[in-house]
Amino acid sequence: MSPLPTLFVSHGAPTLAIEPGRTGALLSLLGQRLPRPEAILLISPHWATQQPSVGSLITPTVMHDFSGFPRELYRLDYPAQGSPALAHRTVDALREAGIAATIDSQRGLDHGAWVPLRYLFPEADVPVTQLSLQPHQAPDYHYRIGQALSPLARDGVLVIGSGSFTHNLRELRLQQDRMPGARYVDEFAQWFAERMVAGDLSALLDYRAHAPHAVRAHPDDDHLLPLFIAMGASDDWTQQAHFDTGTTYDVLRMDAFAFGSAAAALRDIEALVA
Repeated sequence: MSPLPTLFVSHGAPTLAIEPGRTGALLSLLGQRLPRPEAILLISPHWATQQPSVGSLITPTVMHDFSGFPRELYRLDYPAQGSPALAHRTVDALREAGIAATIDSQRGLDHGAWVPLRYLFPEADVPVTQLSLQPHQAPDYHYRIGQALSPLARDGVLVIGSGSFTHNLRELRLQQDRMPGARYVDEFAQWFAERMVAGDLSALLDYRAHAPHAVRAHPDDDHLLPLFIAMGASDDWTQQAHFDTGTTYDVLRMDAFAFGSAAAALRDIEALVA
């Protein structure tokens, strides 16, 4: 079986579920073009644990893990099945790499998972398993997590890191108009994308020391760490497709990436987004 690409997607605010914009359109096209996976393993910053944990519910509940948003958001569902088999395969793969991991038999899908999945796979007909993040660990740790998971991508599992290409909620502008200061977001994103194209792994893993405005763009880097897992899980992260759908709320860059030898077939998708 040819390896699937791995993905990093920006899920933005929970309102993405009802305000698709260019990001929703891109994710919908991406889901249509991807080879159908056997299952999905998704990593979201909204499930943080000391060591990796994998959800094993047969029917994972949808978590509305946010407050103060429009009522319609709380009525949304994503009735995908889980995959206990994939949960155990994931734990086994991590343990084989020397990384302690556990099964969680109660965890549902947080909004970092089900919001983008509603666009990628709107029929909810692909089993989904969620893997927790360790935000106290550095990017290189998460890259190694991805490397441990790479056999899954070669075996029909779509590995998705969900987060945000930039994520400074302290400077969020709810009116979405461009405000002074947003330029730093683009400067950070440009540096990061250029280092990706150059294949400069050492600079990317140490981005907080090298990227312009790194700490301002990510006061905490939990929303960027899933990207490193997606990179590590691919068969060759230097082969990539970059999708830029702009910035929301002035500070949330909504870029997405596909990694691996299968990514080239997806590069034209951004041009198709209205």
